[in-house]
Amino acid sequence: METGLEGITISRSDEGDRGEYRAHVPGSPHEGRLTWVAKDGARVANHTFVPAPLRGQRIAALLVEALVEDARAQGFSIVPQCPYVETAFKRHPEWADLLA
Repeated sequence: METGLEGITISRSDEGDRGEYRAHVPGSPHEGRLTWVAKDGARVANHTFVPAPLRGQRIAALLVEALVEDARAQGFSIVPQCPYVETAFKRHPEWADLLA
């Protein structure tokens, strides 16, 4: 998924009952990550991390947006266990229908 933000791309990997989204920034060895585990038909977003050199570029927001986009497309709900994801859901009431 190309975000249009300075060439940042988001990739997703699924491994059974867990997975992660990764933000790749051109020219940087660092990656932002959002991890999740599956539970009762939902994805529990349990950790979001953006290394210091990448902060301030909306990377964490892009990771959450990718999760939300997939939830809409694939029909799963989200449990925002990670404080960042919880805050993102409070900022976006239009995502409330995706909460488990």
